[in-house]
Amino acid sequence: MPNKKEQTKKTIKESLIQAMQKSMGVVTEACKVAGVGRTTFYKYYNTDPVFQKACDECEHIALDFAESQLYKQIKDGSTTATIFYLKTKGKQRGYVERQQIDINKGQPDLSHLSSDDLIALLNE
Repeated sequence: MPNKKEQTKKTIKESLIQAMQKSMGVVTEACKVAGVGRTTFYKYYNTDPVFQKACDECEHIALDFAESQLYKQIKDGSTTATIFYLKTKGKQRGYVERQQIDINKGQPDLSHLSSDDLIALLNE
């Protein structure tokens, strides 16, 4: 049977996990709601793999929410949201911005030189 201290830790951890779910993974907000300091949160997070996993899962709640908001904006005709979606999710279909930089612009063409010639140039 767990002692009172272990039971209190369990209750605090459960409160923190619930608060993390409600705050969509924002630690500071969850700690305020649960009435626990951030130091205590991170002590539990770094020493209890089960607690850590439960807290990490809250990140998915935030991502799901953000994605649902993005989809709503796309449905509402937001050009910016549509472009953002295509740039991040449509890369395999060619929706990628590329910047081509010519690093040889204004430089002499050395491609015809042998390795020995290049070494000699470097040593000058």
